[in-house]
Amino acid sequence: MRPLPEDDLRHFLEHTRDVWEEARGGRFFVTGGTGFFGCWLLETFAFANRELGLGAGLTALTRNPEAFRAKMPHLASVELLRGDVKTFDFPAGEFGFVLHAATESTSNQSASDPLGALDDIILGTRRTLDFAKGAKFLLTSSGAVYGKQPADITHVPETYMGGLDPVDPRSAYGEGKRVAELLCVTSGVEAKIARCFAFVGPHLPLDVHFAIGNFIRDALNGGPVVVRGDGTPRRSYLYAADLAVWLWTILFKGAARVPYNVGSEEEMSIADAARLVAGTRTPPLEVSILRRPEPGAEIARYVPCARRAAEELGLHAWIDARTAVLKTMGWRPYKET
Repeated sequence: MRPLPEDDLRHFLEHTRDVWEEARGGRFFVTGGTGFFGCWLLETFAFANRELGLGAGLTALTRNPEAFRAKMPHLASVELLRGDVKTFDFPAGEFGFVLHAATESTSNQSASDPLGALDDIILGTRRTLDFAKGAKFLLTSSGAVYGKQPADITHVPETYMGGLDPVDPRSAYGEGKRVAELLCVTSGVEAKIARCFAFVGPHLPLDVHFAIGNFIRDALNGGPVVVRGDGTPRRSYLYAADLAVWLWTILFKGAARVPYNVGSEEEMSIADAARLVAGTRTPPLEVSILRRPEPGAEIARYVPCARRAAEELGLHAWIDARTAVLKTMGWRPYKET
């Protein structure tokens, strides 16, 4: 896997340069280091560490250090700890910063093994919080904690008190993240909470359940770009370089035990997202929508209100959706096998 684009790393540092001073000489511990979020956290850390001469160190927890080294050979400076997030042995020494990025929504586990998903999220968060006593802690939570977003709320705020259906196994991921947040606020740890929505960028898997990743895969394979549903749900996509800016800024500068929505407010329908991706090719690719909308059906939304992050931390979506798609497509050619 090649390194992230230099311009993305420069963009990241431009918007975080002022937050890194307290990291000088510090030690960081990251779970989920090989996932989509983790890859961005590790690469941006390494870049800031080098460019700013921080003299900081980072240890990443992974089940398979050999696979990590094969995937990310350019991150040789990262120390690896073999273990499972639910049971890992604490590394020696003091760590001032802990980032818990394990159990992302890129996994299909919550659908195939709901109980296993709950165990990974809840037990993994508890184990990591036990390790993080005395450290600044970042939890990558999810917009899934809100449950079904009402059709009349175009951008859901952190103050929305909705919930999930507790007897629906598909609620496992969101319920797990709700409990993880509760563990954070009752742990005594200086925990920062990032409620993450939808993203696009290098390292995003193109063959799981994310529509935008599937559309990019289809386009790189020459089309058509296929929408499996009716195309009406509304989404927004924050580019991963901006995501990294938000996560590091929340860790260093966010209020403890206060959730911050992380995502773009630039909403679009799934059908429009498919057309956006198809339109990046010349000539534009065909878009195939497999289902027709049901008359009178409510629009499904998953779009955050990001006002708190903007007003308190100066965070924005600097990279628009079309540019984000183009940058993602240009990073790694993809062919189905």
